[in-house]
Amino acid sequence: MAFRIYTRTGDKGETALFGGRRVPKSHLRVDAYGTIDELNAFTGAFRDSVLDADLKEKLGVVQHRLFSIGAHLATDPAKNNSDADIFKEDVEWLEADMDSMEKVLPPLRHFILPGGHDTVSKCHICRTVCRRAERLTVAIDQAGEPVEELVLQYLNRLSDWFFVLSRKLAKDLHAEEVIWRKRNS
Repeated sequence: MAFRIYTRTGDKGETALFGGRRVPKSHLRVDAYGTIDELNAFTGAFRDSVLDADLKEKLGVVQHRLFSIGAHLATDPAKNNSDADIFKEDVEWLEADMDSMEKVLPPLRHFILPGGHDTVSKCHICRTVCRRAERLTVAIDQAGEPVEELVLQYLNRLSDWFFVLSRKLAKDLHAEEVIWRKRNS
């Protein structure tokens, strides 16, 4: 028998977490893993827009980590006895990659606005959606449903990574970084 996508069980505004517990679709946990899914979709679109094979591979790894985080957040915490498949090495990899990129970038002296090139803008979209996902995941943790510390660290570093990557892409694409300027200055 083939698996159907629609179940009709969500027609009244509820959904099931992995483990069976039904919650409103407006539940903070659903919002968080839905935002992780949104970030994964934007990351895929961003990945499709880059030509560099090494960067495509890195973005593919990020997509797999995001899927693991989303699955973890979609699991009923009362029945979740598995980790989120995020390791200290994943956070360290983001940090090392940022350090490597920053070595070839000019010092940051201004606030940077998204723009300058389509690919750079897509990277900034990933950064901002990642920040929202991080805020929602922190809110779950603060609401009394603890989230693995490494998940919180990974999302925090990932948004930083997208920012540094946007600057590196602007440099590589010979696009001018869009600097925020205060009115009348």
